[in-house]
Amino acid sequence: MTAICTCNCEGEFGDTPGLPPGYHATLRASCAVHGGNGYAAFLSQKRLVVQSHGRQVHDTDINPVLYPFQRDLTRWACKKGRAAIFADTGLGKTLMQVEWARLMADKSLIIAPLSVAPQTIREAARLLGVAVTYSRDGRAGEGITIINYEMAEKFDASEFGAVVLDESSILKSIDGKTRQKLTDQFAQTPNRLCCTATPAPNDITEIANHAEFLGIMSRAEMMAAFFVHVTDTEAAWTWRLKGHAEEPFYRWLASWGMSVRLPSDLGYEDDGYILPPLTIEPRWVEAGYRPEGTLFHLGLHGIQDRSRVRKATLEARVEAAAALVAKHPGQWLLWCGLNDEADQLAAAIPGAVNVQGSDSADHKAAMLEAFQAGEVQVLVTKPRIAGFGMNLQNCRQMVFVGLSDSWESYYQCIRRSWRFGQTEPVTAYIVLSDAEEDIYHNVMRKEEEANRMRERLIEHVREYEREEIADSAEEWEYETDAIESDSYRLILGDSCERLAEVASESVDLSVFSPPFLSLYTYSPTERDVGNSRTPDEFYGHFAIIIDQLMRVTKPGRNCCVHVAQVPTQLARDGVIGLTDFRGGVIRQFIEQGWIFHGEVCIDKDPQAQAIRTHSKALLFAQLRKDAAWLRPALADYILVFRKPGENAVPVAPDITNNEWIEWARPIWYGIRESDTLNVAEGRGERDERHIAPLQLGTIERCIRLWSNKGETVLSPFAGIGSEGYMAVKLGRRFVGIELKRSYYDAAKRNLARALESVTRRLL
Repeated sequence: MTAICTCNCEGEFGDTPGLPPGYHATLRASCAVHGGNGYAAFLSQKRLVVQSHGRQVHDTDINPVLYPFQRDLTRWACKKGRAAIFADTGLGKTLMQVEWARLMADKSLIIAPLSVAPQTIREAARLLGVAVTYSRDGRAGEGITIINYEMAEKFDASEFGAVVLDESSILKSIDGKTRQKLTDQFAQTPNRLCCTATPAPNDITEIANHAEFLGIMSRAEMMAAFFVHVTDTEAAWTWRLKGHAEEPFYRWLASWGMSVRLPSDLGYEDDGYILPPLTIEPRWVEAGYRPEGTLFHLGLHGIQDRSRVRKATLEARVEAAAALVAKHPGQWLLWCGLNDEADQLAAAIPGAVNVQGSDSADHKAAMLEAFQAGEVQVLVTKPRIAGFGMNLQNCRQMVFVGLSDSWESYYQCIRRSWRFGQTEPVTAYIVLSDAEEDIYHNVMRKEEEANRMRERLIEHVREYEREEIADSAEEWEYETDAIESDSYRLILGDSCERLAEVASESVDLSVFSPPFLSLYTYSPTERDVGNSRTPDEFYGHFAIIIDQLMRVTKPGRNCCVHVAQVPTQLARDGVIGLTDFRGGVIRQFIEQGWIFHGEVCIDKDPQAQAIRTHSKALLFAQLRKDAAWLRPALADYILVFRKPGENAVPVAPDITNNEWIEWARPIWYGIRESDTLNVAEGRGERDERHIAPLQLGTIERCIRLWSNKGETVLSPFAGIGSEGYMAVKLGRRFVGIELKRSYYDAAKRNLARALESVTRRLL
């Protein structure tokens, strides 16, 4: 086939308002005649992944102490510039973040929990030979400075070229105002790294917090792009991934955050990273507890009930924990939730050291170091003090003297000792009263769920992460196909490319409904025009097709575009209202050289629309509650555009004067909303919305008004073949292009039915 120029070479190539900069140059670069690949570049930019903004480093730049997988993760994070390393406990996040900080800027800042800072300083000096300065007064040293989260606001972020958040899951536990202040404080820092354990994939908040701090995407943008708000029950709302967003979401996550449970997740050997056995052993204390004023204990109800039980059973639990320590020699970690628990344990166990919140920072650090060195045999403390980031592999025995419902707190405490580098089996006792059995089972249930979800996360992102590490991302699967008869030609593929197969000035009329800007509603691919992040990106993509339509259409002939106004969403747009999609399409066609010839409004049933969309703007309840929210139902429009030039073959429509009187009205009545082809035939199981094919009555009026029998009707968004079905039945030839295989297959069946119907009628 002879290549056809698709870039409007004879036109001007300046930038056009509303289009991406250099858009026309992009078209020219993508033209088959000129041998370019600009469209591929456009698609690559459109793909929702995080581009690299950092610097290239080589293995020789990185300290050889790091294992190969650690070097590769560090090199990747340096290349990204803004990234997260979600690596399980013991995988060496401290070494990686210190090396990253050293490589990325002359002056770097590490922000860490209070208990972790001294440990980071020791490991950096001992293993890497890197000096890290601990500061408490707002003054930064040369090279790398480490501070506590509580001190962050005292530092001038502009001093640093790079910042690290160590144990960055802390973003979830600090209040929203403080978290936003931290995010704003370092918003201009060019290089940012977050390090924490693997996030739960269903913990949307944690992923969103990291994306916001790194400047990758706001929570609102993330939710609008990948998630849909649904009701699990009449009273409960929740978020879930859109069906077609699963692959793009995990690819996007892997493009800025590496989730690693074991080195083998990235294709490395797990030698040295197989954990020893872990035993979780509950010890039940018969406390005989019953709430005041009751005959029996009937379970725990709410936070106050849990607090009362914990206080009432304190002495029995402390006694049981002390007995365990006395029976089994060696070092012990005792995790408490109440000050009274800690005080009584320290009094009951000889040599026990209680590290509590009221202690000075120096005392806390000194006691934790003494425990790590084996100088302290029994450490009593709280999860919020030593439960994050500490390397306590020196100890293999621990007791939870009571338990909260927080699985994350429980998990982090377990992993202080049961982590890579531990050589002995680890035993964790959970001492609870029989009245607290519900809490134990709740945490264990969360543990099982978290393990399943973590496995799913790693399974989903493993391939994309390996591609990221190797810098070898592959193209997504893209199918092409075609079928042709005397009455139609149906093409599977991307209209931006396959319209080049349609001869110039060969089309008499185009009728179609373009996709609206709605990410991952019908497909996961960036080739889908609707999968655009912004209006500019959408119209820039759509404009490529509009240009092609101009080329293939005969002078003086028409293009009919079906549109509707698009409601905005509070989660995505920050306001409930309307987007002027109709106006945007008109502007885009005019900018591409078309003449806006006319439009018709199609009447809609407001009650049917209210039932389908549940829009508060149409509900009877809103009429009584606050009519300021009410608005008319959203109408459909047919926008008619004409290609400049003289029409060589006059159109002689087969319509009566009475029909013309009816169809010449600015509003078309009598179009039945249910007059469509069978939408179920093309719907995919991951589609978030039902296919909304154009009503056959609307298509019929367009074809009969603006084309002659035997002429060619085109749809670059053929869907399930509605326009082709009517074109064939009305004696026209149809050319359609569809990107999605399931729609293409449905369109094939519908076109075959239309042709069969015409054949039967002629017999």
